[in-house]
Amino acid sequence: NAFVGLTNLGATCYVNTFLQMWFLNLELRQALYLCPSTCSEYATGEGIPKDKDYEPQTICEHLQYLFALLQNSKRRYIDPSGFVKALGLDTGQQQDAQEFSKLFMSLLEDTLSKQKNPDVRNIVQKQFCGEYAYVTVCNQCGRESKLVSKFYELELNIQGHKQLTDCITEFLKEEKLEGDNRYFCETCQSKQNATRKIRLLSLPCTLNLQLMRFVFDRQTGHKKKLNTYIGFSELLDMEPFMEQKNGVYVYELSAVLIHRGVSAYSGHYIAHVKDPQTGEWYKFNDEDIEKMEGKKLQLGIEEDLAEPSKSQTRKPKCGKGTHCSRNAYMLVYRLQTREKSPTVEVPAFLQELVERDNCKFEEWCNEMAEMRKQSVARGKIKHEEVKELYKRLPAEAGSPYDFISLEWLQKWLDESTPPKPIDNTACLCSHGKLHPDKISIMKRISEYVADFFYRRYGGGPRLNVKALCKDCVVERCRILRLKNQLNEDYKTVTNLLKITVKGNDGFWVGKASLRSWRQLALEQLNEQDEDAEHSNGKMNGNAQNKDESNEEKREEEEELNFNEDIVCPHGDLCISENERRVVSKEAWKKLKQYFPKAPEFPSNKECCSQCKILEREGEENEALHKMMASEQKTSLQNLFHDKCRPCLGSWPQETDELYIVSQFFVEEWRKFVSRRPTRCSPVSSVGNSALLCPHGGLMFTYASMTKEDSKLIALIWPSEWERIQKLFVVDHVIKITRTQAAGADPESALYDSEPKLCPECREGLLCQQQRDLREYTQATIYIHKVVDNKKVMKDAAPELNVSSSEAEEEREENKPEGEQDPDFNQTNGGAKRQKISHQNYITYQKQGIRRSTRHRKVRGEKALLVSANQTLKELKIQIMHAFSVAPFDQNLSIDGKILSDDTATLGSLGVIPESVILLKADEPIADYAAMDDVMQGKGPRRLRRGSAGARGS
Repeated sequence: NAFVGLTNLGATCYVNTFLQMWFLNLELRQALYLCPSTCSEYATGEGIPKDKDYEPQTICEHLQYLFALLQNSKRRYIDPSGFVKALGLDTGQQQDAQEFSKLFMSLLEDTLSKQKNPDVRNIVQKQFCGEYAYVTVCNQCGRESKLVSKFYELELNIQGHKQLTDCITEFLKEEKLEGDNRYFCETCQSKQNATRKIRLLSLPCTLNLQLMRFVFDRQTGHKKKLNTYIGFSELLDMEPFMEQKNGVYVYELSAVLIHRGVSAYSGHYIAHVKDPQTGEWYKFNDEDIEKMEGKKLQLGIEEDLAEPSKSQTRKPKCGKGTHCSRNAYMLVYRLQTREKSPTVEVPAFLQELVERDNCKFEEWCNEMAEMRKQSVARGKIKHEEVKELYKRLPAEAGSPYDFISLEWLQKWLDESTPPKPIDNTACLCSHGKLHPDKISIMKRISEYVADFFYRRYGGGPRLNVKALCKDCVVERCRILRLKNQLNEDYKTVTNLLKITVKGNDGFWVGKASLRSWRQLALEQLNEQDEDAEHSNGKMNGNAQNKDESNEEKREEEEELNFNEDIVCPHGDLCISENERRVVSKEAWKKLKQYFPKAPEFPSNKECCSQCKILEREGEENEALHKMMASEQKTSLQNLFHDKCRPCLGSWPQETDELYIVSQFFVEEWRKFVSRRPTRCSPVSSVGNSALLCPHGGLMFTYASMTKEDSKLIALIWPSEWERIQKLFVVDHVIKITRTQAAGADPESALYDSEPKLCPECREGLLCQQQRDLREYTQATIYIHKVVDNKKVMKDAAPELNVSSSEAEEEREENKPEGEQDPDFNQTNGGAKRQKISHQNYITYQKQGIRRSTRHRKVRGEKALLVSANQTLKELKIQIMHAFSVAPFDQNLSIDGKILSDDTATLGSLGVIPESVILLKADEPIADYAAMDDVMQGKGPRRLRRGSAGARGS
């Protein structure tokens, strides 16, 4: 005879509160039970097979099955996941509770409208639907126009109010329509001053009052919760607010829905609901249900839990039959009546399903009880075992003993279940015996108890007194002795290094090794000291990952060891004497104690002969490169200086033909001849194939080579081309020829290329470039705010900036490829580089120098990262955070075109990377609640209140 709770599936407490409230609406529950089931087995009278789970098909079936379980289940709480999944709700994300209520009522009304039984079909309208009228009166002629509308809840503004009745009065107050907001009167046939107000025509049996606690904050651009105390009474007389006074309009409080928390985006929902049959109040908090004492509503505890700080407003005093709350967001009143509440019986097929679930629950309870009984029995056996062995566990002096894992022993003592077999492998050294460092995590126990453990639980290997490793102890002593001796030896070596070595009695040592030998020795000793920690992991098989340790070892091996800094690639003594020095035999002997595997080079040792040969060859190549660079620079003076090269935009009169090479070849050649002839390989070939398509045709028109493609090519004089052919290997000759009649206007000249232009590939290139501009991701665009057609410069939002100053932009442009701005490197597709449809041209683009097409961001301009598939509405939200301008106050345009379709993508609107969008902001409106409505995609507040269209949105 107790109510049943509902499981919170993550963030579904708001759903649970409404389900409990609707369950205690007996008329709604009765109507849902009358809905015929679509279950074929029940419809044919055969009953549902016991081996088949019931799966509701519609929202009504989910709800009636859930209500049947809430009514007759023996569980303390039930799982509503089937119902939540059918609605498609995200269990991990908390939704707007008021919006959920409206949307679900709309869905339920639409679903029930298909029922034949009028008591079922019209239950939502009978219980929750009322009528009001928007009445507009012309001040000039007195004409009254009335627009009747249905409502399912009244949305009441609570800002500036303390009592519920004040909120209702403001909802119905008269509004003046003047100035730009004047009303067009049908009688006067002109705009006139008028008044508008709402008149309540009829009220439903269940009156839902939504308190608008969650409003839009213009300062932050987010919703916020109003923690305003609102007073309300248990009895509410609505007669003073009605147009007709001759009815029964006294309502009594039946439910209060509470939001605990200070944020509009998080918190917890609970419901206080009155049982209509007993008049007792219950608090529904997911799985927990608490009965209030004395049939009274008690909200005091709920108000304390939401206290954000000590400076909060004190709770006003409430008289008898009244309450105050700053967390209530919905009040539900029921029409007062003397009729007894109806008794609701669960239909037979639903009761059968509930009883089947109760049987499953009882079976589970019996299983749990049996498991607990078995667990207790095992615990008693284990207790007796521990009690018997515990006293004999310590090894007496002079008696045989074993070492056993302390961790395993703790599990044996603490856990009721038998532990795993004993595993001592993790504490073994490389010699297969007990490592000295592992003694601290082992326990010495008597041989009698050890025999019992190995006989009962198995495992191994057994570690008795003979298992202690003498070799490891000796090695540890050697390392400790060297550590203690290191400082003394460092002083000795330092003094020995000051002595000049005569003759060939010394040894070559790297200067870098000598500078850091003490540190290297210490690290080496520490590595040996910690070898056990690296080679053995935790006890009982939780060993360290071998792959990780091997990777660490490989990285360590890559670092140079002592004296390896003077070893050449061929494994011999390096030829550079600046990197090494001779030390005495005494000093070398001391060093060898710490580095016994260090490479040894006596002072009379000859340098590597192979390195000497390579050094001579390198000097010869260096001289050759310098000479080659000097000759090429002298021979190709025009190619070296841009101002001496011809230009297609102003064709030189002294010749009718010019040759073309790629700009990439020119830049690479300039690097060789001007800056790094000794460090760069000489340029040996002219790769013009990158400028041609796979068919061998030219990829550029004459017009494009004078404009956008001019930075990809370099023009060559005929005389210079002859020298290029002699100096370099040319794969393809590309020539531009001018044809002009004698005495004709220069502008009438014709230009021809060899090879010819490939129209098909050229068109494919242009199409690909245009397509890339429409398929970008994470590209940069710029927003200018405009007031009176002037650009307003403001500080950019740091989190939205791409670059912070013009100087940084300039530095980014001069960086080598691969180190440019993050926008260029992070993007894919068109935003990164205009692609073309041929692989050889793409290769050239990657090799060549990138042309900067970036927009120069002026000071204060705001840069945003956007994608082509992003909607205009999403862009407006980004702009709102950057400029503090609400989306509905934003007027956006690009190149004179107004951007108004919020659902359109940026790609379809013609917004491409580096675009500049102008923003003009309307004057801000003062009605925060109205702004909140518009942000949720609703209409104006006045016209939205309770209208059927808005409720369904």
